[in-house]
Amino acid sequence: MARNVEIKARSRDVVSQGRIAARLAEGPSVLIEQEDTFFHVPRGRLKLREFGDGMGELIEYDRPDSLGPKQSTYIRSPTSEPHSLKAALAAALGVRAVVKKRRTLFFAEQARIHLDDVAGLGRFIELEVVLRPEQTEAEGRTIADRLMSELGIEASDLVAGAYVDLLVDLEPNNSVDPTA
Repeated sequence: MARNVEIKARSRDVVSQGRIAARLAEGPSVLIEQEDTFFHVPRGRLKLREFGDGMGELIEYDRPDSLGPKQSTYIRSPTSEPHSLKAALAAALGVRAVVKKRRTLFFAEQARIHLDDVAGLGRFIELEVVLRPEQTEAEGRTIADRLMSELGIEASDLVAGAYVDLLVDLEPNNSVDPTA
């Protein structure tokens, strides 16, 4: 199972944080349109991520809903048929909510820096430090703390949960028709 250490924060200044991320990055940024459909599950989170090119990936992940850098474990499974998979999962599990976002992705060392514009929520910055098998969570936290400092992310900017939780808190009946 893959692991990373991650944080999510509201972006105070997406333009300046974007400039810093570009300076830290090892190459150009990538712009990604994503639609994540979250399903009801008894533990962790399960989402089907759909990309604009018709491809997708099913992602199961588990992490504590706490502020600051925290370890997340995840399993990703690519799919070339996200629409039929979404229909099957929606029928079996029910849809919790849908998160639509436009993501600018930067790669810096072993970290992914995401500048996210999330429909209905606003702008966020997310860090994911992908841990190598021999690395400890503490090592990942050290890297995340350094990147947070460089990107001007303050403790008051941090968000404990996932975008789906923030959306559900705003509108408890946020869901989609899985056949649409």
